[in-house]
This record gives sequence, C-alpha cells and structure tokens, in this order.
Amino acid sequence: MAIVGLGLMGGSLGLALKRDTICRQVVGLVRREDAVESALAAGIVDIATTDPAAALRQADIVFFATPVRTMLTQIKTFTPFYKPDAIITDMGSTKQDVVQVMNSLPLGLQPVGSHPMCGKEKSGMDVAEANLFENAPWIITPLDRTTPETIHTIQFLAEAIGSRVQILPADRHDQLVATISHLPHILAVTLVATALRVAEQDNTVWDVAATGFKDTSRVAAGSVDMWLDILLTNQTAVSQVLNIAQQQLSQIKAAISQGDEAVLRSILEAAAEQRRTMYQ
Repeated sequence: MAIVGLGLMGGSLGLALKRDTICRQVVGLVRREDAVESALAAGIVDIATTDPAAALRQADIVFFATPVRTMLTQIKTFTPFYKPDAIITDMGSTKQDVVQVMNSLPLGLQPVGSHPMCGKEKSGMDVAEANLFENAPWIITPLDRTTPETIHTIQFLAEAIGSRVQILPADRHDQLVATISHLPHILAVTLVATALRVAEQDNTVWDVAATGFKDTSRVAAGSVDMWLDILLTNQTAVSQVLNIAQQQLSQIKAAISQGDEAVLRSILEAAAEQRRTMYQ
C-alpha cells in the first residue's frame, strides 16, 4: 500500500492500517525530507520517501490523500511508476473531476474513487489519528471500468478500519456532499464573516460570543487551501445548493419581518425534529 500525502487523512489512514495490521507494508510519499522523519517517528508508515518511483513501483494499492487539485495532476504524472495492475484510488472530497482523470489511466490499472466522510478543523500529520474513520461514512464512486474485485478490495479496507461504506455515482456524491458537507462550511464561514462586519461597528460582539457561536463556527477554522480545492472542484453542485439555502434564508427573513409565527414555528420545528432524529 502506498499513500501519497501524509496529512490528516493520509496520516490517519496509515495509522489505522498499521494498527490493525491490514497491509503487509505501508509506504508514504511526501514532499519534504523532514516529513519523512516525522512520518517514521510517528509510526504512520513503514517506509517514507520523497521519491515517487520508490514509493509506487511495488504498491498493489495507491491512495492519493493530497488536495484535490494536486491529485488531479499527480494521478496522471505518476502513471509511469504504477504497477501495471495496481488499484488507484483517493480520499478526495469531490469526485467527478477525480474519476474523469482516473478514466484516462492506461488499461490494466484499476481506478476507483473513494471519499471517507470524516476530518477535523485542523490539518497536518501531527493531528492524524488511527480512529478517525471509525463509524464514518466512506463513499466509493466506481468508474464504468472499475471491476467488482476492486470495489470489494476498497470496501474491505474501509470497513476493516471501522467505516460504513456507501457506493454512489460520482455526480450524485458531489451533489449530496455539497449539501451535507460543503454548505455547512460555507455557512460557518458566513457566520464568522457576518460577525466580523458587526465587529467593525461594535467589537464587543466577540466578548459575548458563547458556546453557540463556538460550536456553529468550528469548521470555519479548517484549512483554507483544502476548502478552496473542494469548492472550486464542485462549483455546479455547490451553486445549486446555495440557491436552495438562499431561498430558505429568504423565507425565514420574511417570516421574521412579517411576524409570522406560524411559518417560523413550522421551519424551526421541522429542523429541530430532523436534527433530533439523526443524532439522538
């Protein structure tokens, strides 16, 4: 197994695979020599290197855990280093662009998209943890050319480290995660950005911020580079769900402005009931 990129996701994958002794050997590909030393010291991989050929040439499975726009280039440029029948997969948060690039890989290679739905607002190897994937959804997005054996292999790995697997087409994946993952980040950013605007007139707003603001804004502290990658590789689906959110906000604003308690109650109760049902 080779993991390209040993940040939060790739590092956590390495730790989980090694904890459960799922692979004979886990090799990590990183950009910097100091990351080689850190990965080995943390027990994330068995071997770490900055050399793509050394990392990939013996790998039966290659996991790309770099930012989405980075992996779009890497998946293609690393082609000379893959074993002829290697499984090529990823951990990216958007899938249509990724599977499109995978589809251009030479025949014989076994590409399949995947996305573990977990993470933190912090990033980097130093916050990686072996139990990150436990009870988390892990979405597999097969290509038309993906073999059942390839799907089974990635499903086995995901379930072995505690994830719950769903198999979806790439376009449906991107539509769903735009709602359940990307929109929450945008709303958290919007909340903080709104408070910044208010603070221009009254800086005391930060002094009265309590647990509600802290909890709701938590994900806004996530990696800016990662979120630029996510939002700019899922533009259509994110734009569509933002239209729905804007309509919802407009309805709430109108109900408040008009003092329409019945409409406002209906919206609040429906949301509260759904949230309680999901997270009892």
